[in-house]
Amino acid sequence: MFARMFGKPKQEANAVTTLDKLNETLEMLEKKEKVLNKKASAEVEKAKEFTRAKNKRAAIQCLKRKRLYEQQIEQLGNFQLRIHDQMIMLEGAKATTETVDALRTGAKAMKDMQKAVNIDDVDKTMDEINEQTENMKQIQEALATPIGAAADFDEDELEAELEELEGAELEEQLLQPATTAPAAPVYVPAGKQPTRPAQRQNTAEEDELAALQAEMAL
Repeated sequence: MFARMFGKPKQEANAVTTLDKLNETLEMLEKKEKVLNKKASAEVEKAKEFTRAKNKRAAIQCLKRKRLYEQQIEQLGNFQLRIHDQMIMLEGAKATTETVDALRTGAKAMKDMQKAVNIDDVDKTMDEINEQTENMKQIQEALATPIGAAADFDEDELEAELEELEGAELEEQLLQPATTAPAAPVYVPAGKQPTRPAQRQNTAEEDELAALQAEMAL
C-alpha cells in the first residue's frame, strides 16, 4: 500500500531530480526579476529627464514601459510563489516517504527478531528454569534433613532436658554462699600501725544456713 502511495526508491530519486529542476527555474526567475527591476528604474530616470526637457510625450512613454515591466515583475513573483509551493509539497512527500521507509525497516527488523525468539520457546525456557529451581530446592531440603541416629532424636525431649539443666544451674547458683567483696586498701601514714577491725560474730541465721548447706552436701 505504501509503495502505491509514495512510490519506490526510483520515484524518490525522480523527486530529488524534480526539486533540483525547480530550484534552477526559481533562480532563473529571480535573475529575470532583477533585470526587469533595473529596466523599470531606468525608465523612471528617463521620464525624469524628459520631464526636465519639457518633453511630456516621451516621459509618458517611459512611464508606460515602466508599467509593463512592473506587470512582468508581478507575474514572475507569482511564478516564484507557485514554484515555492510545489517545492514545499515535494519536500514534504519526500520526508514522508523516508519516514515510511524507516518505519518499514524497523517493522521488518522487529519481525525478524520475533521469529528468532518465539513465544513458545520463551515459555518453554521459563518452565525449565522453574523446574530446575524446584529441583534445587528439594535437593537442599533433602540435604538439611537429619539422617542415621540424629533422625531419631525427639526435639520435645531435648527441649525438656535443656530446661532441666537450666533449672539445676539456677538452683546451684542460689545455694552457693554469698561472697564478700575484698576490702579496699587503707592508707596508713608512716610510723603508725593499722588497727585491725574487730571480727564480726555470725548471727543465728547465718549459723543455721551454714548447717543446712553442710547437710545438703552430705
